[in-house]
Amino acid sequence: MDTERQRIQDDLRGILRGDVHCDPMMTQLYASDASIYQVQPIGVVRPRAVADVIATAQYASENELTLHPRGAGSGVAGESLGRGIVIDFSRYMRRIEVQSNGATVRVQSGAVLADVNQILRPLGRGFGPDPVTRSITTMGSVLATNASGSHYLRSGSARNAIQSMRVVTMEGELIELGKHSPDETTTAGKLARGISEIQQRFSSLLDGDDTKGKLAPKHRGGYRLDDVVDPDDGRVDLAKFMVGTQGTLALTVDAVVRSEVVPAHRGVVLAFYHRMDLAARSAVSALKHGLVACDLMDRRTLQIARDTDPKFADLLPRGAESMVLVEIQGESLDDLHDRLSLIRRDLSSGPDAAFACIDTLDRDERNLYWALSRRVIPRLYRYKQNEAPLPFIEDLAVPRESLPEALIAIQDTLKSQQATATIFAHVGHGQIHLRPFLDLSKSEDRRRLSRLSSDIAEVVWRFGGQVSVEHAAGLSRSYLLPRQFGNLWQAMGQVKRLFDPNHRANPGKLFGAEMQRPNENLRPADQTIEVIDESRVLVHADLPSGEAANKAGRSVPQLQVLQHWAGSNGISAVTRGCNGCGRCRTTSPGERQCPVFRASMREEATPRAKANLLRGVLSGQIPVDGLASDQAKEITDLCFNCHQCRLECPASIDIPKIVGELKAQYVATNGLSVSDALIGRIDTVAAVASRFAWLSNRLIQGKVTRWFAERLFGLSAARPLPAIASESFLRHATGRRWTKPSPHGGLKVAYFFDQYANYHDPDIGRALAEILQQNGIGLYVPPSQSASGMSRITAGDAKGALRIARRNVRLLADAVRAGYTIIATEPSAILCLKHEYPNLLDDEDAHLVADHSREACEYLWELHQGDRLSTEFDPVNVTVAYHQPCHLRVLDPVGYGPSVLQLVPGIEVERIEAGCSGMAGTWGLQKKNYRNSLRIGWPLISAMRTAKVSMATTECSACKMQIEHGSGRKTIHPLKLLAYAYGRMPQVEQDMPVVETEDQQA
Repeated sequence: MDTERQRIQDDLRGILRGDVHCDPMMTQLYASDASIYQVQPIGVVRPRAVADVIATAQYASENELTLHPRGAGSGVAGESLGRGIVIDFSRYMRRIEVQSNGATVRVQSGAVLADVNQILRPLGRGFGPDPVTRSITTMGSVLATNASGSHYLRSGSARNAIQSMRVVTMEGELIELGKHSPDETTTAGKLARGISEIQQRFSSLLDGDDTKGKLAPKHRGGYRLDDVVDPDDGRVDLAKFMVGTQGTLALTVDAVVRSEVVPAHRGVVLAFYHRMDLAARSAVSALKHGLVACDLMDRRTLQIARDTDPKFADLLPRGAESMVLVEIQGESLDDLHDRLSLIRRDLSSGPDAAFACIDTLDRDERNLYWALSRRVIPRLYRYKQNEAPLPFIEDLAVPRESLPEALIAIQDTLKSQQATATIFAHVGHGQIHLRPFLDLSKSEDRRRLSRLSSDIAEVVWRFGGQVSVEHAAGLSRSYLLPRQFGNLWQAMGQVKRLFDPNHRANPGKLFGAEMQRPNENLRPADQTIEVIDESRVLVHADLPSGEAANKAGRSVPQLQVLQHWAGSNGISAVTRGCNGCGRCRTTSPGERQCPVFRASMREEATPRAKANLLRGVLSGQIPVDGLASDQAKEITDLCFNCHQCRLECPASIDIPKIVGELKAQYVATNGLSVSDALIGRIDTVAAVASRFAWLSNRLIQGKVTRWFAERLFGLSAARPLPAIASESFLRHATGRRWTKPSPHGGLKVAYFFDQYANYHDPDIGRALAEILQQNGIGLYVPPSQSASGMSRITAGDAKGALRIARRNVRLLADAVRAGYTIIATEPSAILCLKHEYPNLLDDEDAHLVADHSREACEYLWELHQGDRLSTEFDPVNVTVAYHQPCHLRVLDPVGYGPSVLQLVPGIEVERIEAGCSGMAGTWGLQKKNYRNSLRIGWPLISAMRTAKVSMATTECSACKMQIEHGSGRKTIHPLKLLAYAYGRMPQVEQDMPVVETEDQQA
């Protein structure tokens, strides 16, 4: 860290309670957002309270530093980026206070919009504006950008919902803004007087005497001077004025916003068209029916929906070039039904008729239809070609009557530039989200980006429209505003000077003497270091022009990767694939990513932070040696390899593999800690302990032993450890001659057991064996197999994991060639076979094993689907609560375990969807992680405690430990229940507290 950064960090840490980071590694995490830009700040402040914001503003004023407010960093225009101090409100300032029975809510800037609505929902109310990113976007960002969303026709934008707000000026003064008289002697009165004078000075333009001046009141860009001065008493609504100013005038710390009543019933219609212009005209015509939402999607977006979610494959006709979604609301179902019929009839008739229409009043179907825009639009990032849909000019608005013609003109402009784009539009207010496909690693496309931006803006202006209306102007569109506003641009400058005369509030956005072109400060797309493995260069460094001839004479940094990265540009492509959308910051109960972020709410805990860190190394902004630092380890340790980000990331980026590489780089230089080394070899420890099981179990349970283990090896003394079995499963299998390959044909299974089933609960393996014997399937237990090595992978011991992978893959590949299907009962083991081993090995055998490996319940369900599974089960009258482990969920999002259990008469399965257990394999065994483990798993623990069931069931041994420890609920593997139902494992009954139902008791 240079001396200037060190001085700023030391100064601010002396006056703030919140976090202060000025080091290159942490600032790299804040150098990008969901846009295509990257600007490294000089420092990051995460204020704990308003006092920290005031102190930061005062310090910045004294030291002539700029300030850049930031929420979730989900902006697509680079509006939260800057070279000064970034103020991250999302870490601590998240308070939500309901007022007036929910009619109003006081929210701090870091509060997430979805959390606000979750609190209001029991009161039958909600915040009206509904941007697509509401599950992650903060209220400060909602107000800063004047967000609206699909339901603008009903709720308007954030400007319509503001009542008051508190802001900190650039001089560090805290003021509350509402409606103020220009005669007040306060700072607010001075600002009100200034706004009133500017409004009067430019009244002719605001009243519509100038064509360009009409843009401001009609639309929502720039500094909005319309509707803020009361014509009766002259008071100025400064809170309303501040909405949409994008952090360029002051720092918003909290606000009071109005909520609205949630409608009783909602109906949705989907209409499909052969041409986009037909869809646009039909949608505009449908507005007469009193719609509350009207969205349009193009062919490419629909195709991505089909390709990325099987639910949409049958819903969306292949011949559709465009789709329109409309919604109506009401208090009567009968009335809505009649209105839906009328809308559907109108959309299906006339010259602009849809060729197919469907409608629904059902809640689940309606949510599925809305998922097309709320889930599919973020999934545009899954487009895996070199060109990607980029959001640099996507925030456009035209009068809705002009939308059909404007869309045609925009498409013509794209054709003239030989470009394609995805198009999504809110027809009700003429909003267009346009994302052209470009490859920013090409210099020609970087130049074309600028041309497309200006040419498309010209088309929008020609139709009386405006750029930058709800997603901020930021770094991508601010340069267009002087031309857009014409003579009214002077008013914007006067507003800026009134609030921020020294241009320190988010400069270069909305207004400035110089504003960047849209192709400046782009994220680096080229390598500046060499990426190598042990034998070859994988990616050559891209040296600046004119230096290639001197390459041999200069030192080029090298990064020796420790995993297999497919393709000549594999590691770079995977890392750049993370667009920074911030979806991994969600705390939605319907999703699981990211468990560690949910517990800490720190940016460095997000999956995208790991991609940003590696991208900083690959682009040369962070030295390669930085990966061996303790700070890098601290960041990467905020991932316990649950893989939920890989499943739920809109772009499907393999963040766990990135983290594995980062951890491996640290371990390669520094080695493993004592605790990690022990955890990585816990299978060896268990093997030794199993020889003296009676003694080992006494030591495991002894308080003195646990005390020493906690201090010497970092194992939490509060965490109960599983007992060691007197006979391992492998020893049992040897006695039953299962370790001998079967020479016979037919169905044959090779069992890949893991440590828990071998040394702690051999009945899992015995249950599998009994089930297979019941169905006449041969069983082979390879005797030379090793434990999966997942704990080593999670710790970053890539070389140790590689040795294990090679041994197991060689053994299991031979079994596959002999006709065996590989079966595992431990989710982490099957994940290693199908995902982790191919990452470690550039090996045909690894892919062969991956393709022929199945989790046990998945295999049994496949047998059932093929009528090969015996269903001669005895009734088992029991209700079980099922938890799907994270490692199994990423391979099997549906869940085969409950499906197999429900084949047994009498078994009722209640799925508990309460997120990650927090145990994360051996991660939760360590003292340093114990509290966070319980914090992460608390929703699941609470749900298990309150579930009205006989017992819990899950495939994961670590989840079992957490459930039993946290809830006291007896938990067993589904295979044991199946074997018991076959009548082959009566000993399971002693562990199964069967509870009679009320009907049976009667």
